[in-house]
Amino acid sequence: MFRRIHAAFALAASVLVCFMAVTGAVLAVNPAVETAAAASGQASLTVADVATVATTLGEVERIVRTASGNVIAYVTAADGSAAAYTIDPATGTVLGAYDTGGFFSFFTELHRSLFLGDGGRTVAGLAAAALAILALSGMVMLVRRLGGWRHFLGLARGTSPQRLHVNLARSAVAGLVLSAITGVYMSLVTLGFVGDGSAAFLPFPDGVDGGPPAAIAALAGLQETPLTVLRELVFPYPGDTGDVFTLTTSAGTGFVDQATGALLDFIPNGFGQRLYEAIYLLHTGAGAWWLGLLLGLAALTVPVMAVSGIAIWLRRRRGQMRLRDNARPGSADAVILVGTEGNTTWGFAGALHAALVASGRKVHMATMNGLARAYPRAEHVFVLTATHGDGAAPSSARHFLARLARWKGGRPGFTVLGFGDRSFPKFCAYATEIETALAAKGWVPFEPMATIDRQSSHAFERWGTAIGEAIGTPLTLVHTAEQPRTTGLVLVERTDYGTDVQAPTVVLRFAAPATAGKRSALRALGRLGRFEPGDLVGIVAPGTSVPRYYSLASAARDGIVEICVRKQPGGLCSEFLHALEPGDRIAAFVKRNPDFRPARGKTPVVLIGAGTGIAPLIGFIGGNRRERPMYLYWGGRDPGSDFLYGPALARLQRERRLTALVTAFSRVVTGRAYVQDRIREDAATLRALVRRGAQIMVCGGKDMAAGVKAAIEEVVAPLGTSVSALKAGGRYLEDVY
Repeated sequence: MFRRIHAAFALAASVLVCFMAVTGAVLAVNPAVETAAAASGQASLTVADVATVATTLGEVERIVRTASGNVIAYVTAADGSAAAYTIDPATGTVLGAYDTGGFFSFFTELHRSLFLGDGGRTVAGLAAAALAILALSGMVMLVRRLGGWRHFLGLARGTSPQRLHVNLARSAVAGLVLSAITGVYMSLVTLGFVGDGSAAFLPFPDGVDGGPPAAIAALAGLQETPLTVLRELVFPYPGDTGDVFTLTTSAGTGFVDQATGALLDFIPNGFGQRLYEAIYLLHTGAGAWWLGLLLGLAALTVPVMAVSGIAIWLRRRRGQMRLRDNARPGSADAVILVGTEGNTTWGFAGALHAALVASGRKVHMATMNGLARAYPRAEHVFVLTATHGDGAAPSSARHFLARLARWKGGRPGFTVLGFGDRSFPKFCAYATEIETALAAKGWVPFEPMATIDRQSSHAFERWGTAIGEAIGTPLTLVHTAEQPRTTGLVLVERTDYGTDVQAPTVVLRFAAPATAGKRSALRALGRLGRFEPGDLVGIVAPGTSVPRYYSLASAARDGIVEICVRKQPGGLCSEFLHALEPGDRIAAFVKRNPDFRPARGKTPVVLIGAGTGIAPLIGFIGGNRRERPMYLYWGGRDPGSDFLYGPALARLQRERRLTALVTAFSRVVTGRAYVQDRIREDAATLRALVRRGAQIMVCGGKDMAAGVKAAIEEVVAPLGTSVSALKAGGRYLEDVY
């Protein structure tokens, strides 16, 4: 619900909200400018002192002291023209003419009314309301995305637009909520829907002397009022001895007899007036220049968040299945819930949806994150989910278990279909976890969990037949996974390792076919899109339909696609890649992996890997041009046979991109060790790095990662923390296969 509200208001009002934010950011600078222009040491001057100076400038109408401390006198000059002057609040001397139609005055009117009168003020108020809804709904979504308030400052995950959006949102949300809500209040006051607490009419005071005006310096009501509390002083009408001075201070409003100087009928500010002044300060920063600058910085994030938000929305729209006849949750007799990371599961779910609708069923399909509170008419719930990484939930299912824990909608029948790749240790592990959780919640399985290996259309068809028999509705499910668009690459270099220790491994460097120099090659490589070390390259081997993914050791700016591949017995893609010679070609595409990347900053990074897990790690080191502290712990079999990137690592150390290298080899006669052994030996060093805020990144096989995790737990335990706590803070990342 919050996502729909957020998206609707963002799309409908983004241009107007951005306009108001930018003009507001400009105005936020004004309090700082005024404060810088206003002198300090005002306590010694009184209102009478300044009023006396003002009378030398002409016929005075009023004197105003701004919240930032500037004193402005509005007078009628000798030639009858209106004029305004700035008076030094420290010395009482005239500083010069005040520009009433200047830069900030223009932006003030533009921000408040768009120069359209009350109609423009209404539009400005609606923009403030839209920003309030966007900020509040965005804050709710942000807290949910990050896993609660305790993780509010944790590492932002997702694509580049998502990370930018999240980081800007949590840095600016407090300022935006404050500006928006106070802006709505100010608009309601301006349009007359809410009072500002001031009296609409001040009755003329009784007891006015009416005698000849005395010298201003002799008027006690003005002489006893410090300049620092002045808001406005309105002078009597010229020649009217029965008129009075109207004095407005921070405490209230009163009248000063121009003959006797007596303060008459002083009316203190009520609660409404004090509330208005407090909100005015919070909205404008007037009187608190530092607050104004903070609000201005928050406002400047709005256009950037608008662009990144639209990019996120468009990407989500492209990834969503376009459905016809998708029933509402409350009316559906069949429900399909989809968990997917790369959107491929949507195609299979769409085929199931179409088949069920064709059979006469009312079907509702949504993401697993979109689990409704209840499905009152649902007879069958189908959960189709992939498994991400090392048994984790895919992005569209990350909140499913938390929502399921709050489920109170009965016990519908269900079945689970898992999608995965049997070559991975935790094949369909998340689907298994979901089946267990649903059963524990009391849901009733009408068909045991099934799995689909490598997006097999034949297995999906067989599952459809079995499901049709289980629900009493014959189903024919036909779907072939859509292959991503690929780019042709040519192998330009290969380096072989590990043959002597029965672990053949090859480093492959590909480039885009080009005929005219590096610039042309980079342009051709650009068809893959922007990529960084740690992203994944998908390669489809001849005779297969399912891509295999390999971590990238290079970035797009390097002009090459570099991967490290160990030959797997019976592995069609690894055998295909090991057989390549320079000049041979492949078809490939890039899949972003933004959740495995060093955080920005200068804190140390500890890189841990074994075997081909070194690929993204050496990419991170190679890109460390600012000599950030980076420590690499890497394990192999024998330094004489499979010391991957040995010469390159030595060079990177000389270039100070790699701070320290610690190796462990498991097939040597002396000094035999695994990488987790080296971690325990270096416990003191690692603890010191963790104290400095180090981020730990682990890449490699499941068994190695488990051993490393256990070793790190021992290392950080004396610090009162754990791997789980480091993960929650984005300081322990894994890319495990």
